[in-house]
Amino acid sequence: MDISTTSITPVATPQKTFGRTFRAYLALTKPRVLELLLVTTVPVMILAQNGMPNLWLVLATVIGGSLSAGSAAAFNMYLDRDIDAHMQRTEKRPLVTGEVTPRNALIFAWTLAAASTVWLFFTTNWLAAALSAGAIFFYVVIYTMILKRRTEQNIVWGGIAGCFPVLIGWSAVTGSLSWTPFILFALVFLWTPPHYWPLSMKYKAQYEEVDVPMLGATRSGSQVGLQVILYGWATVACSLLLIPVASMGLVYTVSALVFGGWFLYESHRLYTRAVRGTEPRPMRVFHASITYLTLLFVAIAVDPLLPF
Repeated sequence: MDISTTSITPVATPQKTFGRTFRAYLALTKPRVLELLLVTTVPVMILAQNGMPNLWLVLATVIGGSLSAGSAAAFNMYLDRDIDAHMQRTEKRPLVTGEVTPRNALIFAWTLAAASTVWLFFTTNWLAAALSAGAIFFYVVIYTMILKRRTEQNIVWGGIAGCFPVLIGWSAVTGSLSWTPFILFALVFLWTPPHYWPLSMKYKAQYEEVDVPMLGATRSGSQVGLQVILYGWATVACSLLLIPVASMGLVYTVSALVFGGWFLYESHRLYTRAVRGTEPRPMRVFHASITYLTLLFVAIAVDPLLPF
C-alpha cells in the first residue's frame, strides 16, 4: 500500500482547553519512552559516582535528557504522521487526530532540542550536551528518515539512539567516558531488538499495511524467534561483562544471572511456540524485556551503595 501521497483527515475534536492542549503536547514526547530514560540514566550516574551523586546534578540531567528524548519523539511523530494515520496502534496520536498541527509539532520539537542542549551545557557539561544532541540526530535522521522505511534491520541500528542516556548520565558525573558506559551502551543496543521485534510480531499486519519492513512483519515467527534468542544471549553475556570491568558486587552479579536467565527462558519459549505452530505470544517477551532491563538497572544502582 502506497501511503506517501495519502492525505490525513483529522477527526473532529471538541473545543480545546489548556488541559487538553497540554496533554496533546505531552503525548508528542512519548512519556512511556521517558520512563526508560529514567531507568537507564539515574543508575548509571550512581555507578559513575560509586555512591549517591549530587541530587541537583541528577535532577538537571534527568530534565535535560527528558527534553532531549521528548524532542526526538516529537520529530518522529511529525515525520511518521502518514504512517501513524494508518496504524491502529498509533491512530490516536495528536498529529493524526488534529489536536496538534504539523507546524506546531515541528516548532515544539525544535524548541525542545535547543532547550535540552543549552540546559545540559550549562547545568552539566559540554560532553553531556553534545551526546544529547547526537542522540536526537541519530533517532530523527538515521533511524526515522533513513532506515525505518528501507530495511528490516532498522531497529537494530536505529536503537542506538536509545543507548545514549547511559553515556549522558556517565559523562554528566565524570565529564568523560570509559569502558564501563560503553559496555552499558552495548547492553542497551543488544537488548533493543529482542525488546522491539516481538512487538512488531504483534502488529505484523499493521506494519505490512504501511510498508514498514520491521523484522517481525517480514519474517516468519520462527525466524524472528531465533533472532530474539541470539540477541537475548548476547545481551545477557554483555551484562556479565560488566562484573569484572566495573567491579560489580554480589547484588548485581546475582541479578544479572537470575533476571538474565528469566529473559532467556521467555525468549526460548517464544521460539519454541513459533516452531510448533502455536500462538507465540510475543507480548510476553516484550513485557519481560522491559522488566528485565528495569530490574537489571535497579541492581546497577543498588550495588555501589552496598559494602558487598
